[in-house]
Amino acid sequence: MMTIFAFIFTLTVLIAIHEYGHYQVAKWCGVKVLKFSLGFGRSIYAKKIGVDQTEFVISALPLGGFVKMLDERELSEDEKALINQADLKRAFNRQSVCKRIAIVAAGPIANLLLAVALYWVLLLQGTTGFKPVMAEVHEGSPAAIAQLHQGDVILKVAGEEVKIWQDIQWILIRHVFKNNSVEIETVDVNQQKQKHMLNLSSITEADLNADFLAKLGFKPKHPKLAAVIGSILKDSVAEKAGLKVGDKVLNVNGTIINDWEMLVNFVQSSPNKSINLSVVRANQKLSINITPHGTNQNGVILGQIGAAVQLNDNFNKDYLITINNSPIDALVRSLVKTYETATFSLKMLGNVLTGHVSMKSISGPVTIATYAGQSAHLGLNAFIAFLAVISISLGVLNLLPIPVLDGGHLLYYMIEIIKGSPVSEEFMEVAQRIGLAILGLLMVCALYNDINRLIVG
Repeated sequence: MMTIFAFIFTLTVLIAIHEYGHYQVAKWCGVKVLKFSLGFGRSIYAKKIGVDQTEFVISALPLGGFVKMLDERELSEDEKALINQADLKRAFNRQSVCKRIAIVAAGPIANLLLAVALYWVLLLQGTTGFKPVMAEVHEGSPAAIAQLHQGDVILKVAGEEVKIWQDIQWILIRHVFKNNSVEIETVDVNQQKQKHMLNLSSITEADLNADFLAKLGFKPKHPKLAAVIGSILKDSVAEKAGLKVGDKVLNVNGTIINDWEMLVNFVQSSPNKSINLSVVRANQKLSINITPHGTNQNGVILGQIGAAVQLNDNFNKDYLITINNSPIDALVRSLVKTYETATFSLKMLGNVLTGHVSMKSISGPVTIATYAGQSAHLGLNAFIAFLAVISISLGVLNLLPIPVLDGGHLLYYMIEIIKGSPVSEEFMEVAQRIGLAILGLLMVCALYNDINRLIVG
């Protein structure tokens, strides 16, 4: 139920913002709006509001929406005769090309601005992450070949400043398919600045779905943590098995557990297999049987139970860092984050078209629903971050120059500016059919990938 609710809420918010962008700019441009609809199909609620008596409708299927404006091209001669000249002057098709561009572009732009606002809310709270300090570097890894060592503090990656460990992942993922190597600037334990060239050629598309930093030899420095349960996801395997926050795991199937990492390795190596945990709770020893849920990660089935480690104050002080932002700094960073995510989405789409990235990376409504539910379970901030990413994706998708989408209409207007007259109805009709075919193929591909993910976990 949480997944269904989170999915419906996500679609409703993103579609409402998108359509409101079209609606508001149309009103500013003086265009008469006839209908504002959230969803398709049977009407659940409808009400006419305002001087223009715009009909606001909520429909049964929350998979889209539309804003219907007065347009002479959609009217018969008899219908035109019934409309007064003042209203006809407010028809969408009679507006200047600049106004039409503004109205059409407003939907995707509204989605991008929503992402900016959501990131701004998150950044105002501060960003917490691991300090960018290298843990032990395994021999033979790209990091070791680049002469990186344990204790090195990473200052810059590809010329971009690094403040927390997550910055490293975000910067590198943007360079994987663009450059074979990047420059890493560090300061070592002797406070000497060093520059290293990190080879990225070993990273494949499949690695991006897993911990590709580990493959490069990058791990943040952290101490060994006791195998004590710090938090448990709602409705997870751990909760259903009876584990509680504060439980300390002593052994698994008779094997003594020395630290949290050892417990994680044991759980991951036992997907869909019952294991016995010996735990201490309130000075009492308990025996708990649990079956880790198997999940597909990079083609490997790993076990998960939905429990996280308990962190102590020293850990937070010595290994975590919180970056606080002023309202202005948060706004600037949210704008940059939205821009970078949007451009990255476009680059990934380009890589799909060129064959550098598999069509399997395209996701549909089932995957979106799954992530909506998972992020909602993780908390409000995780869900807000998820909303921001999906809002950016929706904005970028609608700006693509594909007929039927907003970007397709913008392409028509660009052609109109160049040739000095609107494109013909015949051209638009053929283009619409092509656009529908492209979208149909994308939807079939997305649904196939969704179903395939469900089957393989």
